[in-house]
Amino acid sequence: MSGNIVAPDSKSAWKGYHLDMWLAFTNVNGLTIIGSGTINGRGAIWWSECSSYRVPEALTFYRCNGLVLKGTKHINSQRNHIAIFNCKDVTFSNLHISAPKTSPNTDGIDIASSSNVRILNSFIGTGDDCIAISSGSSHINITGIACGPGHGISVGSLGAHGGNDTVEEVHVRNCTFNETMTGVRIKTWQGGVGYARKILFEKIKFIRADNPIIIDQYYCPGGHCKNETSGIKISDVSYRYITGTSTTDKVINLSCDQNVGCTNIQLYYVHIISTVPGKKAYSFSFNAHGNCTHTKPVVKGLQP
Repeated sequence: MSGNIVAPDSKSAWKGYHLDMWLAFTNVNGLTIIGSGTINGRGAIWWSECSSYRVPEALTFYRCNGLVLKGTKHINSQRNHIAIFNCKDVTFSNLHISAPKTSPNTDGIDIASSSNVRILNSFIGTGDDCIAISSGSSHINITGIACGPGHGISVGSLGAHGGNDTVEEVHVRNCTFNETMTGVRIKTWQGGVGYARKILFEKIKFIRADNPIIIDQYYCPGGHCKNETSGIKISDVSYRYITGTSTTDKVINLSCDQNVGCTNIQLYYVHIISTVPGKKAYSFSFNAHGNCTHTKPVVKGLQP
């Protein structure tokens, strides 16, 4: 792929077409896309939309097994830059994905209902998640990502509307987060059913990141959420060899479900300091169980 693929520069050009996606590949096995070309979504005309569901995804892969995407550039998507749904054996590498940090819902890569996915050696800086891993996904390997601006790398959100959601075997290694709104995050709604488990964040560096390490089981971006008795079960999450700086003083936040809780949360050689003048970095933990070794700040609320 070479040259530029450019979206229409007016909404009127979309009349009569589906608004959920722009470029899409469906049921194509063994698809390989390699090149230095650019996909330009010209998304600015869409970013004022109140509902992201009336806005196209720039590039979608659905039921594409054995998929390879390498070397391409993706800029200013209407909504998500790239979406992977119901795919197996996927390798993305050496991508460059960018949009202004003020552009809403412009996730870099969204992964859903997919397995054996590798995202390698890429730059992602957008107005939303650099990478988001949604329900039905397993064996996800993310390595060598430079993330920022954006909302970091997220597992979730899971459990919206009481759904049964599952994610497991996610490995995030050798990544840098530069001035992101969050760092490595697991986010779930109250009232969901399912699990997020066997998740590893290793050799991570934060540069002036907000909320570097966060488990948020009370995710409710729109407000007006009810207290629920059920929740997604989070377990077997490890944070290893993580360093850096944060623009907030609460650098580790483990807010687990009040009924289900989080189990086997492991922190090992984690050291994050605050750049807030006169503020010392601290941690918060609620209903989280596990161990904390060679970690600053110490997670005092983490229970055995």
